[in-house]
Amino acid sequence: MTKPLLNVSGAELFEVHGLRFVEGAMPELSAEHRLAMNRVWDETVETNPSAFDGPAVACTGLDWEEPGSLVLSWARATYRYRGLRRVSGASPVSSVFVCVVQPTNDGSLLVGRMSSSTATPDRLQLPGGVLEPPLHGEPLDAAVLRSNAARELVEETGIDTPPQDLNLGLVTRGASGSIGFVFLAPVCRTELVHSRFDALVSSEKALGREPELDQIMLVRSSAELANLGGTAVDYLEPVLRRYAGSAAVRAR
Repeated sequence: MTKPLLNVSGAELFEVHGLRFVEGAMPELSAEHRLAMNRVWDETVETNPSAFDGPAVACTGLDWEEPGSLVLSWARATYRYRGLRRVSGASPVSSVFVCVVQPTNDGSLLVGRMSSSTATPDRLQLPGGVLEPPLHGEPLDAAVLRSNAARELVEETGIDTPPQDLNLGLVTRGASGSIGFVFLAPVCRTELVHSRFDALVSSEKALGREPELDQIMLVRSSAELANLGGTAVDYLEPVLRRYAGSAAVRAR
């Protein structure tokens, strides 16, 4: 078993040097639990009509072949399966996500706040989102993770970084069991970060859409989270503790 680098409020951070993915099937649901899950999803859509039951990767198991070498068992699911967390007696499904640490030339890291049109308004997080599975018959691997992370970064911030320029830094495991792959992006000029985000917001609003992030903030330490006006995801504080002002980020 690999020991976490940090454990803050139940969110653990791990350094990973090897990855292996094993695809399997989702655990069978009883008719009662499936009905309850669908009911939760219907309530979600009623609250947020833009909610989309898109494809997602679910974590069905986590193991270590040796220190730093992670084996993730996974299955193809959809967003509605996350509703099992609200179903009494059901085994919750652990989601898998990617996120990006975007440093700037003044030593800050980018934090975004989710807009009111999303399922999690005012949530503070790194640019990122739920991992989408590869096409049927294709493997889940590090290239798929990077592609997802690069897409989330440009969709949420306007910063277009080639997937090959993103380096896997850490893996997080949240209190709810969710697994996150944290990528490091190259340093970007502060002015460019703001101009790309402003251009993205203008473009989305011109199309009649609300951007996923209603605001981006550049922070230098986890201590600043309390003043950002939102609720931080569980991984955010330990990731900022790990990377804010670190030599690893400055050297990128």
